[in-house]
Amino acid sequence: MNILYLNHYAGSPALGMEYRPYYLAREWVRAGHRVQMVAADHSHVRTRQPRAGDELIDGIVYHWVATPPYRGNGPQRARNIAVFLSRVWRDTPRLLQRFRPDVVIASSTYPMDIWVARRLARHSGARLVYEVHDLWPLSPRELFGMSRWHPFILLCQAAEDSAYRDADVVVSMLPKVHAHMAARGLDLRKLVIVPNGITLDEWQGDAEPLGPAMQAALLAPRVAGRTLVGYAGSHGMPNALDVLLDAAALLQAEPLHFVLVGDGHEKQRLAARVQAEGLHNVTLLPAIPKAQIPSFLAAIDIAYIGWQRVPLYRFGIAPNKLMDYMMAGCAVLHSVEAGNDPVAEAACGLTVPPEDPAAVAAGLRQLAALPASERRAMGERGRQFVLSHHTYPVLAQRFLQAMAASA
Repeated sequence: MNILYLNHYAGSPALGMEYRPYYLAREWVRAGHRVQMVAADHSHVRTRQPRAGDELIDGIVYHWVATPPYRGNGPQRARNIAVFLSRVWRDTPRLLQRFRPDVVIASSTYPMDIWVARRLARHSGARLVYEVHDLWPLSPRELFGMSRWHPFILLCQAAEDSAYRDADVVVSMLPKVHAHMAARGLDLRKLVIVPNGITLDEWQGDAEPLGPAMQAALLAPRVAGRTLVGYAGSHGMPNALDVLLDAAALLQAEPLHFVLVGDGHEKQRLAARVQAEGLHNVTLLPAIPKAQIPSFLAAIDIAYIGWQRVPLYRFGIAPNKLMDYMMAGCAVLHSVEAGNDPVAEAACGLTVPPEDPAAVAAGLRQLAALPASERRAMGERGRQFVLSHHTYPVLAQRFLQAMAASA
């Protein structure tokens, strides 16, 4: 099968996020299929930007489309999206001369790529798949308060409705989307749930060691006898890191230390807050390569993941970082109210309400008081849960079966 995967933000382990398209495509290549990845050469979620043009990465042919650089979520990002879509639309004949797909996947987080993917599919006689990361336009509306009548929201809504109408298959990472999609016109016989997961080879053998500065930052509180609470991931508003800092303030007199690793739009503001409030039990560190994440997670005692309290999460959550936490065998403190809760399902930690610093502090205090052996047992339950349900060979096969069934 020839698969054209249209994902604006697609990355690789060497480039940075996002990783899901790479992991799925690599499994499909290993199974004997051909994959053409079409992505922008500039993305805010990557740690390194590729050059425009073609590149072969682990058997996957990447076509990097030249796009203007941007920062943040303002007009520059909208321009970057518009340029990417318009150039892929314009280059459709040339793309199809080089690669004739049997399946075209629209998977760019925002839904407007469905129109470009539909054009590619119709010109090649391919099946059309719409992959849902987040529900747009509900996500920007409910997370950022955008009006339903905002021109961007209206555009997203038209694209979402087109996707549900025209796609042969809809693949969702979120598990509780059925009622919403049916209300927007989707025939639910087209819907398949394929959540996020992990790739086994990144967790086999010796993990890449942390750099000296990172090792020193983790060693100091450990030598002082403190329980390490870790966070690894983006520093943005949806990640509820202010709540974690509020909890850290409540726990300053107790033997816990907080280590936050990563970058994002909120990183500078959070760093300024740590300094202004004198949060000496908090260390902020830069992003590290994905290959070092297992080493970081092995060095902490409790992993934190938090969310805002927003109705959007009634459709479920599928966070990559939680899969990493669980695969690393971490006991997890999960601050969430959502349609699903993998931490509760796996019994690998504690779940507390979102946006409640006192509840987060109490949960961390409770986990820290447990014997280390009990936290390890929690972590092992999480690891076994991921191995059973969330490895990319399993997920890629499920996705592949959905595409083949639509033929």
